[in-house]
Amino acid sequence: MELQSNLWDSILDLTIASQNKCSDPLLWAIQVSSTLNSANVSLPSTDLAHLLISHICWGNNVPITWKFLDRALSANLVPPMLILALLSSRVIANRRCRPAAYRLYMELVKRYAFSFVQQFSSPNYHKIMKSVDDVLHLSQIFGLQGCDTGVLVVVFVFSNVCQLVDAILDDEGLLDLTPEKKTKWATRSHEMEIDGTCDSFDEHHERLHKANSVIAVELIGQFFRNKLTSRLFYLIHKNMPSHWGGLLQRLHLLGTNFPVLRSLKLISPEALLQLSSNPHRVLSRESKTSLQQESHQVMASGSLSFSAGHCHGASRSAIWLPLDFFLEDVNDGSQVTATSAIDVLSCLIKSLQAVNGTTWHDTFLALWFAAIRHVQRERDPNEGPVPQLETRLCMLLSITTLAVADIIGDEEAELINETEHPATSQWNDKQVVGKCRKELVSSLQILGDYEGLLSAPHSILFMANQAAAKAMIFKSGLKASSGYFNSISMNDMPISCSGNLRHLIVEACMARNLLDTSAYLWHGYVNGHINLTPNSAPIQVPGWSSLMKGAPLTPSMVNFLVSTPASSLAELEKIFEIAINGSMDDKISAATVLCGASFIRGWNVQEYTVRFVTKLLSPPVPADYFGSDSHLIGCAPFLNTILVGLATVDAVQILSLHGLVPQLAGTLMAICEVFGSCIPNVSWTLPTGEEINANAVFSNAFTLLLRLWRFNHAPLEHVICDVPPVWSQLTPEYLLLVRNSQVASGNTNMPKDRSRSSNKLPSIQSSSTQPIFVESFPKLKLWYRQHQACIASTLTGLVHGTPVHQIVDGLLQMMFKTVVNKGGNQTLTSGSSSSSGPGTLDDTSLRPKLPAWEILEAVPFVVDAALTACSHGRLSPRELATGLKDLADFLPASLATIVSYFSAEVTRGIWKPVFMNGTDWPSPAANLSTTEEQIKRILAGTGVDVPSLVAGASSQAILPLPLAAFVSLTITYKLSRASERLLNLVGPALETLAAGCPWPCMPIVASLWVQKVKRWGNFLIFSASRTVFHHNSDAVVQLLKSCFTSTLGLNGTPMTSTGGVGALLGHGFGSHFYSGGFSAVAPGILYLRVHKYIRNIMFMTEKVLSLLLLSVKEIADNDQQNLKKTKYGVRYAQVSLAAAMTKVKLVASLGASLIWLSGGSGLVQSLIQETLPSWFLSVHGPEPEGTSAMLGGYALAYFAVMSGTFAWGVDSVSPYSKRRPKVIGTHFEFLASAIDGKISLGCDFALWRAYLLGFVSLMVLCTPAWLLEVDINVLKRLSMGLKRWNEEELALALLGNSGVRAIDAAAELIINSE
Repeated sequence: MELQSNLWDSILDLTIASQNKCSDPLLWAIQVSSTLNSANVSLPSTDLAHLLISHICWGNNVPITWKFLDRALSANLVPPMLILALLSSRVIANRRCRPAAYRLYMELVKRYAFSFVQQFSSPNYHKIMKSVDDVLHLSQIFGLQGCDTGVLVVVFVFSNVCQLVDAILDDEGLLDLTPEKKTKWATRSHEMEIDGTCDSFDEHHERLHKANSVIAVELIGQFFRNKLTSRLFYLIHKNMPSHWGGLLQRLHLLGTNFPVLRSLKLISPEALLQLSSNPHRVLSRESKTSLQQESHQVMASGSLSFSAGHCHGASRSAIWLPLDFFLEDVNDGSQVTATSAIDVLSCLIKSLQAVNGTTWHDTFLALWFAAIRHVQRERDPNEGPVPQLETRLCMLLSITTLAVADIIGDEEAELINETEHPATSQWNDKQVVGKCRKELVSSLQILGDYEGLLSAPHSILFMANQAAAKAMIFKSGLKASSGYFNSISMNDMPISCSGNLRHLIVEACMARNLLDTSAYLWHGYVNGHINLTPNSAPIQVPGWSSLMKGAPLTPSMVNFLVSTPASSLAELEKIFEIAINGSMDDKISAATVLCGASFIRGWNVQEYTVRFVTKLLSPPVPADYFGSDSHLIGCAPFLNTILVGLATVDAVQILSLHGLVPQLAGTLMAICEVFGSCIPNVSWTLPTGEEINANAVFSNAFTLLLRLWRFNHAPLEHVICDVPPVWSQLTPEYLLLVRNSQVASGNTNMPKDRSRSSNKLPSIQSSSTQPIFVESFPKLKLWYRQHQACIASTLTGLVHGTPVHQIVDGLLQMMFKTVVNKGGNQTLTSGSSSSSGPGTLDDTSLRPKLPAWEILEAVPFVVDAALTACSHGRLSPRELATGLKDLADFLPASLATIVSYFSAEVTRGIWKPVFMNGTDWPSPAANLSTTEEQIKRILAGTGVDVPSLVAGASSQAILPLPLAAFVSLTITYKLSRASERLLNLVGPALETLAAGCPWPCMPIVASLWVQKVKRWGNFLIFSASRTVFHHNSDAVVQLLKSCFTSTLGLNGTPMTSTGGVGALLGHGFGSHFYSGGFSAVAPGILYLRVHKYIRNIMFMTEKVLSLLLLSVKEIADNDQQNLKKTKYGVRYAQVSLAAAMTKVKLVASLGASLIWLSGGSGLVQSLIQETLPSWFLSVHGPEPEGTSAMLGGYALAYFAVMSGTFAWGVDSVSPYSKRRPKVIGTHFEFLASAIDGKISLGCDFALWRAYLLGFVSLMVLCTPAWLLEVDINVLKRLSMGLKRWNEEELALALLGNSGVRAIDAAAELIINSE
């Protein structure tokens, strides 16, 4: 220590002596260097830096000492970064009294703050950076812990700009206008201990001080213009947004309030703000990644302008194809989902906005177009057990607006967090208005230009006119309550106006607080006039306004409320309160109201209505209830009213869209457990006069429960594969698992509180917060295990003399009381079961008074006995159908067990086929040839061959016995409101059962049903056409190919020659019907109705991949042909390439949609982890070349990224993102290994290069959150490989978007590339 002290004392003495002699700085530097080398001091020296700065500040603040310092820097005696750090901590705070020193400091910054290569390679580099950190406290200010030296370099450069900006703001008196009203840096003189005296204040001194501010501004601009430092700022911008945002705020304050900037020639306020707001401009202007240049330039080349109604061709509009595809798929109706469509749709919207690189204005406009097209496709739907127009309107006016509300809410919540406002709701009166909200407004304003698309379906035209009238009333300044509109007809209104779907959308957005009433004043929003002096006063009837005033629920009021949706949450809460606390009659009336128009068409408050109704199925235990039986028994009429109200196809689908299936399943299981255990010796009379008992309530609850999962699938469909079909997840266990997960996390799909007045939202919270399992319901579990056993193996286990055996005997006597043998007794057997006795008892005495669960346990044996008797001729087919019908009438819930038994038996192949000859069994002959012709018309656009149904005149239709028995049973039902609830359960089961049988079973079934229910004819024939694909995987491939060719408009048929969404999805199911029958159905609609039944879903990834590349080849070939024909050369080539990229993106989005919708996240995982790597490793015949190879690589990149974003979202808040890190991490490891040469690829190198560059570019541009989940070492390897490919900018962008952990590697890359 003493030697070191002597060394530095000698250096200081040398410096003082040289200073007094005014020695040559070069000579001084040589002497100092010699002294330090003799003492074995490593250079540059941090100790010498401290010594020199301490010597200058401020006792020796003279020109010669500054020259010594400059020479020491140029001779590498001292580290420049440490010198600048030491000077900034002393000079900036004293800039006013020592302007010359401040000027010299800035000159040194200009020389030494823009180059770091030499410093980076210094042997004591780490010690230098630690000294810099100690001086400026960078780790503390930026919240860095154990950071690498590269991170310190980045924040050091950033701190230079921050200090200069704060110094100027302080000089101009603007620092108090910043949110913090202070600076983090030592820029104010009163915060520092000042040694010595200030320079004399004179006019020159003042001019120098003002000039310093100008130089500081120019120096700030230089930091942003310099390639190296702007790259370092890019790292701050990406990984330290709060610090970057703080600097931008200060620069904006400086740019708008510093008048000197206006007179500067080198940099203007606008130029300064532009430079600072775009720190990654260097990356974008110099990037060699053609995917970034070509694709995003195409997407950003203008506003969204296209034919919204049809969306033809590979135009920019077609890039939103996944929206149309998803909306059509989610409304299929063949199954429900356990997740909310709101969450899935909002995730999809975010993904498309990111991948397409569009504004939120364009995104929202495309969303409205897709949702409106979704409604218009089925504005006049055909009848059938499928979702109708109501479900599509729910998607447009409720689900879509709620998804938009979530996107806007997420953005504004993030803005609140960023600005560190107090934790208040973003929906308060003082809102933080985000960019998304503003662009939603602009999108809805533009939407009015597409009047042809906006026409409302006839069934809701009245509601659209009401919405327009409401705007007219507001615009005129008149006062009218919402009840006024509900209680009078449009003919009585003193208004003449015409409404459309936009008016309903605006009202739905207002209800979610996304818009205010200023929307009524938009130009052209409403057109019409108001008659201020009507001829007669409108006749009003009691309505919602009367209810809010306390009027009782009279029959006339109930009838009105059932047909008129509630307009506010307050009205819903009022009727819900009556349903909870009113008399039993009032409860039933209130339940009827809630299941009426408010449930189906109360779009503005539908998210609350569905939850109110669901909660009513779990009524609380009364405080004064002390019975031993469940309190639910006393609620039977009330519960039955709700169960019947929810039985329609649209009601179940609406509950599914809102994500309430798991909660509904839990409540229904409880109801089934209670009422299925009751002996039906008590009945209740409903207000309608209908009499019900416990078995009736059970049947309604049980059939509704079974519609929530695919209970009837046969063993062949439970194949073992890596990726099970999407529907196979919907089991009771899975639904309860989702329900328990939602309860545990507090996420029960509750609507967000978007209403300023709603303070009662806890009233619709789930009443049960405890997890429930199938084991919680012993009777249900017993039936479920029997159901599974029945599907898995032949029926066994019936023991003579047991209670079950006795029930079987009783049921057989009830069903076949009129069947007698030659000796006068009936005999039906099932195993050891026999039933014999006179058939003379009346119906009442034969009907056993038993709990429903006990009856269901016996039903499989009963059906087995009946079917066996029929096969042996002891029962005629007509008697079999009549007996089964009697059983189903006795206990409608038994239909479920009948379905599962027949489904299982058909697959076993042990029953002889029967001839549908019209004598023993019904004959389809009258319609079979017509059905074949119609099926061929439906499939005409796909190129799929339809096997002949009628081989010859003598041929007869044949069905397996169980299927023949089941179809004979179903056609005994008359299509009525009462039977519709059962047909909604049986219909899909019959279709699945028939589709699983050999061709042409389903067309035969359809022909039989067409004879019975002509109104369902079109639906049934369309269902029959789908089974062509169930039996032929080649037909599925052909259908997929047709989807690609029609989307591109390459197959030349009149329907699809224009390509785009219109060619893929057509204009609705109903649009394919005409007076003479069917026309060709769009291939996309066909596929969406088929894919859920594809058993080997794994083959999809390879087939879609092959078809995608085949489509790209056709795109490239067409592009080359067009290029040869033109005389405009390069300019046309650029346009042609841009058009080709648009088509490439279109087919990639189609492929991604097919994979995602067909197999969910599991199939996407298989694609990325297995299919794509295997394809790249394999050799593929003639390889594409040139443009074709490049486009193929980009297509695969878009295909992979879109598939991933659809399945897992673009951010980390998506509920579907948990599986993503492992999958993406594995794929990045594959990419890094391939680029390192550790893996030998079999594909064309040009295609591989385009894929890798495209994939990484899309990761950087669209899904930067994914990079945070990838191992940093893998990212470093990949970035080094990109650098070797001369893709340095992309390598930097990759690291720059990978979090603070990657800043060190990114900084090293930047500095080493100087």
